[in-house]
Amino acid sequence: MSAPLRLVLFDVDGTLVDSQGSIVAAMTASFDALSLPVPEREAILSIVGLSLPNAMARLVPECTGADQRRLVEGYKQAYHAQRLEQGAASSPLYPGARDTIEALHAVPEILLGVATGKSQRGLDALVEAHGLERYFVTRQVADHHPSKPHPSMIETARGETGVSASNTVMVGDTRFDMDMARAAGVPSVGVTWGYHDRSALDGATCLIETFDQLQGTLDTIWT
Repeated sequence: MSAPLRLVLFDVDGTLVDSQGSIVAAMTASFDALSLPVPEREAILSIVGLSLPNAMARLVPECTGADQRRLVEGYKQAYHAQRLEQGAASSPLYPGARDTIEALHAVPEILLGVATGKSQRGLDALVEAHGLERYFVTRQVADHHPSKPHPSMIETARGETGVSASNTVMVGDTRFDMDMARAAGVPSVGVTWGYHDRSALDGATCLIETFDQLQGTLDTIWT
């Protein structure tokens, strides 16, 4: 009997790539453009993973909806400009990320996907910059779903691939990823090198410290 299909879904910012420099710089430019106080770095990183409207609402709940929308647009423009200027260097892959993606992709029954708060344009540009186009069979982005931790991204990825919940794993660095996995009824792997403190990952099925631990951790979850 053939092995069942498995699905590994990756968050992007803080999990596959270290984009904190670009995120903080774009957020700073956006707030500066409206002459608003720039939030602390820790506060900015705490909302990474949410869709931009939700992120701004959390960062500056005292601002009007119109100003929050201006901040979102300013952030998008600043981030896009950085990406055009710096290319892949604006969001470098974490050590071991590419090797792990390649190793998992080489296993016939394992499918790979992405579930991210990034826009479609942002994700496509990042995937192209790093030459990762052929690895991800499903790409779920903020444009088409409610913000994490709503389970829509995972449920849609499962629908596209036909993989059961028990054979799907969400890999991410934030509480939003762990809560999304729980809402979707799938196991989760929390990575400790990202933007949320280790204590925020208490809902994870397992934690890993480095990418080379992922394949063994998946084997443990699935057996």
